[in-house]
Amino acid sequence: MIEKFGIGIDITSIQKFKKKPFKTNESFYKLIFSKDEIRYCLKFKNPYERFAGKFALKEALIKSIDRKIGFSEIETSHLKSKPIVKIKKSKEKYNFIASLSHANDFAIAVVISVRIK
Repeated sequence: MIEKFGIGIDITSIQKFKKKPFKTNESFYKLIFSKDEIRYCLKFKNPYERFAGKFALKEALIKSIDRKIGFSEIETSHLKSKPIVKIKKSKEKYNFIASLSHANDFAIAVVISVRIK
């Protein structure tokens, strides 16, 4: 049974991440992203677009639910180029629908959450 819907949106500057190169700011990235997320982003020519996109996804998820949650509790991935978000080890059950886009200097993400009883 569906208990509650939520929606979150976030826009993030790609420059914010470009100004913090991974090699000299690794501890910053490890506070926000998992090892798998970092590995995924670093395999691209421009990893900072991907970091900004994943950050926007996490922020949008946080805004879509009605409880406090940290970045490290959120896992992002992709399936056939579509973003997937989930909460690790959550007592509550959620389904999420996510969309992500990069354009020029920004990444934007929208997450719709459905809390299930």
